[in-house]
Order: sequence, then structure tokens, then C-alpha cells
Amino acid sequence: MVIRRHELSDAEWDLIRPLLPRPTLGRPRLDDRMVLNGIVWKFRTGVPWRDVPERYGPWTSLHTRFRRWAADGTFDRMLQAAQAKADATGDIDWLASVDSTIVRAHQHAAGARKGGAKARPSAGPEAACRVAGRNLTSRLSQIRA
Repeated sequence: MVIRRHELSDAEWDLIRPLLPRPTLGRPRLDDRMVLNGIVWKFRTGVPWRDVPERYGPWTSLHTRFRRWAADGTFDRMLQAAQAKADATGDIDWLASVDSTIVRAHQHAAGARKGGAKARPSAGPEAACRVAGRNLTSRLSQIRA
């Protein structure tokens, strides 16, 4: 099998294969490795689903399988397995540092009213009835004229 640039290596596939859901009985389906390579290719290149090369199968099959695996937690299990393997070999550093010495406000945050916002009158059901009544009254006056 030829390993292309955006496809899974044999080592990656060996780690992921046991985490995939078992196929159910019924129609034959596309090979999981080919489908997963198509999904990986799509996200690494950033193209729309319709532009995934045909060598990975129909784009509708890839999209359906992606949505199904995302919904049933398959991708979460893959991430946990990859993290566990990287943690066991010491390839991952869990220490994170966040520096908050500079905090910038969005440009629309400038120029707010001084003294806080004034309370607006409630636009509850009474207001809706008043508006509806005015519209009805103006309609009736147009009809009468």
C-alpha cells in the first residue's frame, strides 16, 4: 500500500484500528482505513467534502461515517488513546502556562455610555398588544376612508 502525504502510517493505523466500531451485518461498506484516510485528507487540506479525491470513496460515505463516528465517541477514544501512548513514552508535556499581563478590549468596547446603561421599558405582551392595536386602528381608518 502506498502511503501518501496526508494519510495514516501503519503505526498510526495499528493504534486506531481497535478503537473503530465493529461493522454491522448488511451491505458491504468501504474499508475503514480508506475512509479514515479520506477524512484525514479532508481536514488536513481544508477542502469541502465534495472535493475529496475519489480514491477515498464517495464523499457522501466519508461524510456520513465522519458524522457517525463523531456522534458515537469514536474520535474521542482515538484522541484518548493517542494521548495515553504519548504520555507513556514521555512525548507529551501536560504543563501549560497562560500569561494574562496584556488584555486588550475589542474596538467596539470603546465609547460606551457613562453612568451605565439606562433600563429600557419592558417589551412584554402589553407592548405587543399596544403595537397590534395601533396597527389595527390604522388599518381600519384606511379601510373606512
